[in-house]
Amino acid sequence: MLLHPGVHSCALELGRQFETAQPFKHVVIDNFLELAFCQELVSQFPSFDASRAVNEHGEVGGKAVFPDLPRLGGAYERFDQLMRDPQFLELMSRLTSIPKLLYDPAYVGGGAHENLSGQELDPHVDFNYHPSRHWHRRLNLIVFLNPQWDAGWGGCLELIRDPWNLDNGDDGRRVIPIANRAVIFETTENSWHGFEQIQLPPMAPVASRRSIAVYFYTQDRPAAETAPEHSTVYVQRPLSSRIQPGYTLSEQDVEEIRTLVGRRNKQIKFLYERELEFSGLIGSLLRSPSFRLGHLLTWPFRTARDLIRPGSNGRAGN
Repeated sequence: MLLHPGVHSCALELGRQFETAQPFKHVVIDNFLELAFCQELVSQFPSFDASRAVNEHGEVGGKAVFPDLPRLGGAYERFDQLMRDPQFLELMSRLTSIPKLLYDPAYVGGGAHENLSGQELDPHVDFNYHPSRHWHRRLNLIVFLNPQWDAGWGGCLELIRDPWNLDNGDDGRRVIPIANRAVIFETTENSWHGFEQIQLPPMAPVASRRSIAVYFYTQDRPAAETAPEHSTVYVQRPLSSRIQPGYTLSEQDVEEIRTLVGRRNKQIKFLYERELEFSGLIGSLLRSPSFRLGHLLTWPFRTARDLIRPGSNGRAGN
């Protein structure tokens, strides 16, 4: 048995918590896995690898991702088997009322995640379609693997209602990332989440924030919940509320401002480069022989449409 029996026995209550949770559907489950199995996952977690810490800007950062779970050791191979087990998928469907959940063997965007001190994750909503299978992304499962954690160290998972008003009493939820605690939440256009900056003290008993992230999908999704395909969308954090007129900036404050401005500049550059890429693709499409031929072939239909459109100069509009 890999999953703690209590998850099965409390499935009805956990489902109720999921359905009624705020700021969006989620449930926090302590003792998610059998204790001995969780301890194996903790002990077999890989060492930080800089080659796996390259961010979306091509820079080596403080977050390492290991998507190929079965290769990390026997415990991770068994964890992978649990994630693909039809009985486990059916249990997740019962908890969340999302039928026919699909497991992703490639763990796109998921896997074992390690974040060093100084790392944080800006509020974001996740990409909404699997990039190669085009499945609808429906559910996130995060299992924490930190034997000790103090809320004062940062790194708490934030479930956020409004990422543009974080200093105005956002009634979200903070979850301490302690080992064998799992968070399951629905992936929607409103499931904003992230985590606070990690600030481990010099003598902290842990060296980093560690977790496993698994994403589940479905072939279909209700039309009312479906949005155009997009990548992960981030919202940069605001300045600290303590920075007000008359306040004397400390070195820490200045560094915070520099960091926030630098990250915002990188995000603007990233969006600019993506806009250029999209514009280039559209331009290539418009210049392609097939598009020009299609434009030529549909000319009579477009002309007729303009003639019969109410208010046009054609007879039908008189």
